[in-house]
Amino acid sequence: MQHDRIAVIDFGGQYAHLIANKIRRMHVLAEIRQPEDPVSAYRGYQGIVISGSPALASQGEDSGYDKGFFELDIPILGLCFGHQEVAKRYGGRVEHAQREYGFAKMKVLGDSPIFAGLGPQEVVWMSHGDTVTELGEGFVEIGASIDQDGTTHHNAAIANDKLRRYGFQYHPEVDDTEHGDQMLENFAIRVCGCKPTWTMDRYIEEQIEAIREQAAGRGVFLLASGGVDSTVCAVLIGRALGPDRLHLLHVDNGLMRKGESLQVVEEFKRQGLGNNLHFVDASDKFLRALAGRIEPESKRRVIGETFVRVFEDESRRLNLQSMLLGQGTIYPDRIETGGTRRADVIKTHHNRVPIIEEMIAAGRVIEPLSELYKVEVREMGEQLGIAPGLLWRHPFPGPGLGVRLLCSDGSAPTGHDADKAQPLIDAQAKPAGLSGMLLPVRSVGVKADLRSYEQPVLLWGEAPYETLLQVAAQLYARVPGVNRCVLDLTGRGARKATPVLGKVTRERLDLLREADDIVMRALERHGLMRTVWQCPTVLLPMSLDDRGRELVIVRPVLSERAMTARPAQLPKALIDEIRGPILALPDVSGLVLDLTTKPPGTIEWE
Repeated sequence: MQHDRIAVIDFGGQYAHLIANKIRRMHVLAEIRQPEDPVSAYRGYQGIVISGSPALASQGEDSGYDKGFFELDIPILGLCFGHQEVAKRYGGRVEHAQREYGFAKMKVLGDSPIFAGLGPQEVVWMSHGDTVTELGEGFVEIGASIDQDGTTHHNAAIANDKLRRYGFQYHPEVDDTEHGDQMLENFAIRVCGCKPTWTMDRYIEEQIEAIREQAAGRGVFLLASGGVDSTVCAVLIGRALGPDRLHLLHVDNGLMRKGESLQVVEEFKRQGLGNNLHFVDASDKFLRALAGRIEPESKRRVIGETFVRVFEDESRRLNLQSMLLGQGTIYPDRIETGGTRRADVIKTHHNRVPIIEEMIAAGRVIEPLSELYKVEVREMGEQLGIAPGLLWRHPFPGPGLGVRLLCSDGSAPTGHDADKAQPLIDAQAKPAGLSGMLLPVRSVGVKADLRSYEQPVLLWGEAPYETLLQVAAQLYARVPGVNRCVLDLTGRGARKATPVLGKVTRERLDLLREADDIVMRALERHGLMRTVWQCPTVLLPMSLDDRGRELVIVRPVLSERAMTARPAQLPKALIDEIRGPILALPDVSGLVLDLTTKPPGTIEWE
C-alpha cells in the first residue's frame, strides 16, 4: 500500500527523529532525509519539515546544503533552526539576540490554518540562542512568545499561507508544547493534505521482516537488562526468529538496584523467555574497570566496553560466537551519543561506545527498536501482548547506578566562581523569598542541541512549587554556566558546600542502593509509579556545612520520550517519609530535590 509521506530533514537537532515519530503517530508516514539530498529526493512527498540543529543560523553555520527543495510546490515547516532557515531563505534576518529554554507562553496571532483549533494563548517549549528579528515579503508573525518575567519576543511563529511556508521558533514535537501534536497534525493533514494510513501493526510487520533478513539464518544473543526496551526487543526477535534462535544474557554489573538481578531473571522466566536465559555475575570485573574513574564520559565508555567483553566471554563459553549481538537500543540512546551526522554528543550511552559502533559497521549487531522512543516501544509491547507490569517499569539506564554515583577528586571544577555568581543568583531568588548558592560540581545537560557540562544552584526557603520552577528557569537562563537547580529538603539550607573525594566503590554503591530503595518504595506506597515517569536517585560526594560526605539528590520527572522532561512535584507526605530514613544513612550530608527541566539538564546527572 502506498502511503502519503512527509520528509523530515535532519540537521542534527536532538528532536529530528521525534518529529518523524510524532507524525507517524498520526498514522502519516514520515521519513528522515539528509540536508545533502538532491531536490529529486523530495519528489513524491506531500510536505517537508526542517528540524532544529546545534548550528547557529545567525553565523551561517551548516548553510551549505542543497536548498532546491525550497522551490518545490509543497508545504514546508521549519522548527527552531529550520524556522530561522525558512526566514532567511525568503528575505528575513536572524540574529544571535536572545536565549530561551523551557516553557514559554505564546500569543496566537491571526488565523493561519496551521493554528486551527488552538486557543488565543499556548504553552510552548523553547531551546534556542538565535532569533528571527526581521521577516521577508509576504511573511507575517502568527505567534509571539512571553517569557517567565513577562518579556515579549516576536516571531515565535511565522507564516506565508500563500506559499505554504511556516516557521516555529519553539519545538511542537516535544510533549511539553501542550498542543504541539495539534500543530503538527494541522500541518500534515490540513496543510499538506495527507491521509492517515500508517499504523504500528504495519511497523511491527516490517520490523519482523527486517530482523529475518538481517539475521539471514543466524541466531541472536540479546543483552537483556530486564527493562522495557530489552523485554520488548526480546519478544519481537523471538516472534521473528522463533525461541530456539534467541538467547538472552543478563549481566549483574554491580551497578543494579537493590535485588534487581534476581527480580529480572524471575520476570523473564514468568514471560516464557527462560529456556535460553543465561546469567553472569560480573560485578567484580565492572568495579575493577571503573576504579579511579571520575569523568562521566570515561565511566560510560568503560561500562559499555566491559559489557562487550563480558558478552564475548560468555558467547565463547556457550559456543554462540556466530550469533548476532542483540540490543534494546532506542532512539534517545543514539541521538544523545551523536548518532546522526550533525548531532552533538550529549552523553555516550553504553550501547554506543566505539567497540559497539565497530560491531554495527561489521553487521554484527541487531537493534530493531533503534528508531523508536519509549512511548512507541510501550505501544509495540502492548501490540505484542506483553504484561502491563513490565511495560510500565521506570526506565533504568544501561550503565545503571554507575551514572547516578557521581565521583570527584575532591576539588572544585575549573572556573568555579561562587562570588561572581552570587549576585545573579540573589537577583532571581531573593524576590521569591528564597536563598541560593552555586554548588562546586558539574553535571551533564543539553542547551540548544549542544552538550553542556555546567553547575547547579542550590535553593532553600519556602515558596509555592510553581514559583520554585519559575525561579529555576530564570537561574539557568540568566546565570552563565548553570544548567540545574535543586531544592534543599532538610530545611537547614547551607552556608558552605565542599566537594570531597569520591570514587566508584562497592560501599558507595550500597549506600546509593539503600537511598534509591527508600525512594522507590515510597513512590509505590503513594501510587506514583505510573504518574512519575522516572525518578533517579543520585549520590554526590559533597559536604554541606561540614556535615557528612554524600549529598542525596532525588530527580522525579514527567516525560514520555526522554527527549524532554519536566520535574514532577512530589507530595509533602512522601517527602516527609523519605527525609528521615535517607538522612539517617551513613555519611549523608543532605537531601535535595532536582527542579530542572530537560533542557537544560538531562534526566540523568551523568
